[in-house]
Amino acid sequence: MPPRPPSAAPPPSSSFVSDVSRLLGAFRWAFMPLGLLALVAVGVHAAADTLDDRLVSMVDRVDAAFDALVGRYDLTASWVEWVSLETRTRIARALALTWELAADLVLALPALGYREAAAPRPAEAWRAALEAREDEAPSWRTLWRRCLRQPTPMRWLRPLATAAVVVAGACAVARLLQGTVYLSWRELMGDGAADVAARVLALASLVGVLASLGWRAVLRNLQHADAACAREPGRRAFTRGLLGCAVVAPLAVAAALDASPLLSFLR
Repeated sequence: MPPRPPSAAPPPSSSFVSDVSRLLGAFRWAFMPLGLLALVAVGVHAAADTLDDRLVSMVDRVDAAFDALVGRYDLTASWVEWVSLETRTRIARALALTWELAADLVLALPALGYREAAAPRPAEAWRAALEAREDEAPSWRTLWRRCLRQPTPMRWLRPLATAAVVVAGACAVARLLQGTVYLSWRELMGDGAADVAARVLALASLVGVLASLGWRAVLRNLQHADAACAREPGRRAFTRGLLGCAVVAPLAVAAALDASPLLSFLR
């Protein structure tokens, strides 16, 4: 009798984790832009929170100048009582909310246009971004070259502001995780062990958020700014987006100086 041909091995069964990963990967086109939007919005909110006291102080100065002006004359002396402390606080909160929403429009909305192009071969995400083809979205290298050769405020300030607010947003997420873990585990593990575990998990979440979402948010805003400036001829490209830059620049400074306590996770 002729030898019996060996039977084909059954295809390896995929694990449950792999199936779930593939299922979630099919919706990456939806949750990645939403994740970038959420991270930028959280960072903008964290930066705006640090400006509340400054805005209250500014409103107090304006009110003091108004009181000094109308208090000089008997006819207008009663106007001094128009703006109370509660009213000044409400004005400051309204200004902070308006500022925050305007910054969200400038920095967070472009994240909804984030799309990932399929690489011609398996590669890391950062390598695919560096080596993108000409018919795809501009790569980091191409965008950096344009920023140097054709500098505009929008090309420089929007990505830098996005970088500041995403770090502030990642710090806010890490602080929330640190506080939750510490309060939940201190009775079980003790204060010292719970504090160490909370700091380690907070640092891991900080690095993970920045590595998975942070750099993509900066890249997307850089692409958006570059495309907006490229559509404008000559000097108009330099003045493109100046209002938006003026809105986000102070928030970016507040995010970098006050809302990004990176060293607090190590002390």
